[in-house]
Amino acid sequence: MAKPIYVAIANIIRNNISAHKYSSMKLPDERTLAERFEVSRSSIKRAIQLLADQGIIFKKQGSGNFINPLFLRNKTSLDYTGDNVGLTTSIVTNGKEQTIKVLNLDVIKPDSEIKESLFLTEDDFVYSFKRLRCLDQKPILIETSYIPVRAFPELSQNLLEQSLFNYLENEKNMIINRAYLDLTTEPSTPNDQELLNLKPTEPVGIMAGIFFVDDGTPFEYSSMRLHYRYLNFSTFVDLDK
Repeated sequence: MAKPIYVAIANIIRNNISAHKYSSMKLPDERTLAERFEVSRSSIKRAIQLLADQGIIFKKQGSGNFINPLFLRNKTSLDYTGDNVGLTTSIVTNGKEQTIKVLNLDVIKPDSEIKESLFLTEDDFVYSFKRLRCLDQKPILIETSYIPVRAFPELSQNLLEQSLFNYLENEKNMIINRAYLDLTTEPSTPNDQELLNLKPTEPVGIMAGIFFVDDGTPFEYSSMRLHYRYLNFSTFVDLDK
């Protein structure tokens, strides 16, 4: 599915900001941006609003649009300002190659926790799969996930070796753009230590969450165990929303 033009423009401006292409810490005015991108000013306005909603810029009435200096100093490892909330688009790679190794894939009867999280019935089955994510072959995250079979009956190991959410967006016109995430830490297990190259004294970060289709339907329940060095990210809070 093609991205809306304002989303594509917002992404370009965001990348320009990250590359320090606006030395004054202020964006060009909307007319200049519209001419530069050869689009209408309404598209620029929507792109600017998207960047403001993400906390990347702040709009000062009568003065223009300014870059948030905290965004430039951001050392986050997980960036949820992309097109979907999948890990492939959310892990900050800093130019490193991201790869996915499928450790297992099964079809099982869900337990009560999974059933409750995904609003399943007694007759539902789920895919259960585990994946290991790496940056430049260095393991950073173990992902254990559950997806209702009826929600995506054609799931396969080949599909799991790539970004599943990107595949759904591009091939099935299905966007996973909402998630409820719970974060914590705990001592690493022997399995964590083996897969993530952790010492017995090193902890692991835990992210558990439910991921939703844009119509509000729960699609996936996932538990992610991160190398502790990657459990750091920033967020933007706007109480006016």
